[in-house]
Amino acid sequence: MEAVKRFLDEHGITEVESTLPDMTGNARGKFYPTKKFLAEQGGRIPETLLVQTVTGDWAPNTDDFVDPTDRDMVLVPDPNSLRLVPWADEPTAQVINDCFTTEGELHPLSCRTVLRRVLKLYEDMGLKPVIAPEVEFYLVQKNIDPDYSLKPAIGRSGRQETARQSYSIDAVNEFNPVIDTLYNYCDAQGLDVDTLIHESGAAQMEINFLHGDPLDLADQVFVFKRTLRETALKHDIYATFMAKPMQREPGSSMHIHQSLVDIKTGKNIFAGEKEGEYSEAFYHYMGGLQTYTPNAISFYAPNVNSYRRFAPDIAAPINMKWGIDNRTAGLRAPYALPPATRIENRFPGADCNPYLAIAASLACGYIGLKNKIQPSKPTMGSASEDGETVKVARTLEEGLRLLDECPELAEIMGKEFILAYTSVKRSEFETFHEVISSWEREHLLLNV
Repeated sequence: MEAVKRFLDEHGITEVESTLPDMTGNARGKFYPTKKFLAEQGGRIPETLLVQTVTGDWAPNTDDFVDPTDRDMVLVPDPNSLRLVPWADEPTAQVINDCFTTEGELHPLSCRTVLRRVLKLYEDMGLKPVIAPEVEFYLVQKNIDPDYSLKPAIGRSGRQETARQSYSIDAVNEFNPVIDTLYNYCDAQGLDVDTLIHESGAAQMEINFLHGDPLDLADQVFVFKRTLRETALKHDIYATFMAKPMQREPGSSMHIHQSLVDIKTGKNIFAGEKEGEYSEAFYHYMGGLQTYTPNAISFYAPNVNSYRRFAPDIAAPINMKWGIDNRTAGLRAPYALPPATRIENRFPGADCNPYLAIAASLACGYIGLKNKIQPSKPTMGSASEDGETVKVARTLEEGLRLLDECPELAEIMGKEFILAYTSVKRSEFETFHEVISSWEREHLLLNV
């Protein structure tokens, strides 16, 4: 805790947000006066928070994976995650905790633990994964009645966007005050944000992160989502990471670029001997992604809304093809110099839990490496017209069934965790399934 205390003293911190990411990827935790936080050194919190659904309910049969006495778990602050809270009214810091059982073991249901498990497997192979996420989001008008559809936020001109504005500089400038605040907040927190572009949706943006350590980048995406929401509220609008927030607008994704570095040599093992060539490790990793992405899809699309991205004739992938610089494929190898040779996983939505999506993607690649799985040949044309027969799941329930059928992922990510995760997500699906939609009332009320 010495490094934590030094940070708090240097910045004159009077309050600490002691946080942890829940199953959904949202921040849970406690607010502490600084002295109290240092005295408790992280503190304790009920472990049932790790099996709470997005609706605030708890998964059924929680006794199967958490103690029926609703006991506490121990929080241990990660000094590397210490950041300021630039939107707070008084000097405030935030820290992300690792969760431990009272017996001193990393808690198996913590999404940070799951990612650490996967990274340890690579470390044992002498490898270090490197990732770079790209996060899309929408700026929308405030919506206090969920019965009404979302509308794009209005920029400086006072008009809504009506045409596709991909990469438009002027369209981004419409929201300059929001973007300026966002970058100021990101700088204050040391977030490694790189470029920002306007995406094809109305008031849809994408922010790219510099490549780096998977756990650190998962933390940064976790913090960034909070930061953007606070930024938007400051400007009297909402920011949303819903995968498909508006019917006639494209979905939002979180593409994950990934490569592997040999710890001893520092060499990217995906690169072949000559520029433009790929190594056997690259092909095996790609083969793992191709083979196991259908089973892992519920980590990339964890909510009932997520599957609205996966539809024919839209930008999101529905096939297991891979291609070289081919954005119609679900798995893409961008053109790059050998040190930057990488694979882009285009399946995750912006609504995913970054820890779990990154862990699942690395786990699929790991299985490919261990089992020397060969991928298909790269798709040269449009992947959607390539006769692909393997499609992604179209509902959360189907995605969870495919996860249940994959002992390989359960072994890597933890059998207890998979049981808890599927229980939480099935509970969310059943709650959603109880709702009668306006479409049903409109088309079925008097017609069936």
